[in-house]
Amino acid sequence: MQSKLMALEEGKDPASSVRTNQSRALPSRALQFFLIFLVLGLGVSIVSLYMIRYFKVQIVAPVADSTLKACFEGLTNIESWIRPPSNLLHTMNDTELLWRASSVPRIKTYPFKRVPKIAFMFLTKGQLPMAPLWERFFKGNEDLYSIYVHSLPSYNASFTPSVFYRRQIPSQVAEWGRMSMCDAERRLLANALLDISNEWFVLLSEACIPLHNFSIVYRYISKSRYSFMGSIDEPGPYGRGRYDENMAPEVNLTDWRKGYQWFEVNRELAVKIIEDTTYYPKFKNFCQPACYVDEHYFQTMLSIQTPHLLANRSLTYVDWSRGGAHPATFGKADIKEEFFKKIFESKTCLYNNQPLSLCFLFARKFAPSALDPLLELSSKVLGF
Repeated sequence: MQSKLMALEEGKDPASSVRTNQSRALPSRALQFFLIFLVLGLGVSIVSLYMIRYFKVQIVAPVADSTLKACFEGLTNIESWIRPPSNLLHTMNDTELLWRASSVPRIKTYPFKRVPKIAFMFLTKGQLPMAPLWERFFKGNEDLYSIYVHSLPSYNASFTPSVFYRRQIPSQVAEWGRMSMCDAERRLLANALLDISNEWFVLLSEACIPLHNFSIVYRYISKSRYSFMGSIDEPGPYGRGRYDENMAPEVNLTDWRKGYQWFEVNRELAVKIIEDTTYYPKFKNFCQPACYVDEHYFQTMLSIQTPHLLANRSLTYVDWSRGGAHPATFGKADIKEEFFKKIFESKTCLYNNQPLSLCFLFARKFAPSALDPLLELSSKVLGF
């Protein structure tokens, strides 16, 4: 009350004097709160460091910890870079997969002992009826091959126990004669490229069988100077007649090629196939039934880019003598020694620019009923 009287005597407003005293008190209170907060923060930090040091408390999330661990291993251990994926069912979409698979080492000399493998890529709707025959073929050669299976997404495989167990890749529907079929083949190649040891890539169907034992197949493919993809200039309606002039200038009529869908390519050509963005849109937009893109896309592209690397023939035997849009299917009644003798003596071909009677390593199309007689004859006729 006395201060108010003094303020009045001096001609000042008492309320103004109170506000002045309060404003002076506010900074000191803020400073006190800041100091208390600082002390508490330092205390929590010291306690946390003490707990980490003496009690080994993990404060990093498990996912982050595993990621960091993988990164540091990659920096210190070459094995983490060259180890093939343990689980083929990854979560990458096609864009991510193709980008990842297109990464190519620029130094051609490997800084580790690399045993080159053949990637056997099965393009199928569902089950593999010839699986028991293939298992017999693969037995004892585990370090020289890899297996990849592209089936319908709705198919749930049960390959246990089998060399095909957990070898399915993330798949999508593939339609005959459409670009989705080539997408499936590129998907198989991309997944197989993730294993740095895979050097050669063979495309097969569920109706394919091996015609020789694994040693012969491996030696034939690994010693070849060329990749085996048929690529011919066919002048008729089923060849040049399928060409669309809208594909120029990337693809001209003189570039147009045709060949069988089933191929074998080396690692260099596999990368060219999955990294392509020049020819893909042309074939997707302008090669639709009755232009069957799986008979023209890779064949034409590689013929333009790397004709010197192609043997210009397929390793897979098929029989078109019965006519129709598809080759002959072989059932139980066909499987005899004479049948295979006819295949083995069917033609002479060039191998590394020299004539050779051994032209086919695989054959199709075999019905499920052919399995039992094939197993009975395989050791005598096929060599395994």
